[in-house]
Amino acid sequence: MKTIGIIGGSGFYNYPELGETNVISVDTAYGKVNAIAEASLNGNKILFLPRHGEGHKTPPHKVNYRANIEALHQLGATHVLAFNVVGGIGEKCAPGTMVVPDQIIDYTYGREHTFFDGFENELAHIDFGEPFSEEIRQALIKTLSGSEFEYLNQGTYGCTQGPRLESAAEIRKLRNDGCDLVGMTLMPEAALAREKGLQYASLCFVANWGAGMENEKVLIDNILALLNSFVPKIREIILKTTRFL
Repeated sequence: MKTIGIIGGSGFYNYPELGETNVISVDTAYGKVNAIAEASLNGNKILFLPRHGEGHKTPPHKVNYRANIEALHQLGATHVLAFNVVGGIGEKCAPGTMVVPDQIIDYTYGREHTFFDGFENELAHIDFGEPFSEEIRQALIKTLSGSEFEYLNQGTYGCTQGPRLESAAEIRKLRNDGCDLVGMTLMPEAALAREKGLQYASLCFVANWGAGMENEKVLIDNILALLNSFVPKIREIILKTTRFL
């Protein structure tokens, strides 16, 4: 039996499809993590953690990424499926598309981004050349291939600081840098998972075009409306993926 962590992003705050759950809190050296839902499904233990806390009260640049990853690690997770809401930059990354990214460019700053920030223990330089677990990526792709979603099996995620959205000039820079997607939450989460030896990958939902990609302004109400219409289907995709791990 595997223990699989699922990290929910914007719009993904609960998991009714898990059925009966045990809600637990975990004390870590980096802070307390509340509202982790524990359930058994398909022979695996599932741990659902809302990234932004209960009621989405924590913005992207203030999320305690170290505490979240450490809590899943303490609970025995070996695999982590993350859900991230993103803007589209690449030509094929239209709103409503699902993307399983294979690369990251980190544009964040000032975040607590490592567990190895002192010399009390050995300083570790993790290999991050391929930042995502290929095992989980292939499981996600297999699930998406049998779904109704338009999807891409690769892409580069540019992680910005937030909480504001990007300027049109910033989106042009990200596109010139090779980014297909833009979001605010994948880093340092992915790197922290690698430091803890966790298999980690992301399922990204494109909720809007990046600024300047179209003539219309990016409107938060439109993003939320599209996201809310898809979230139940996304929860099902993630649960089906756990069967292949």
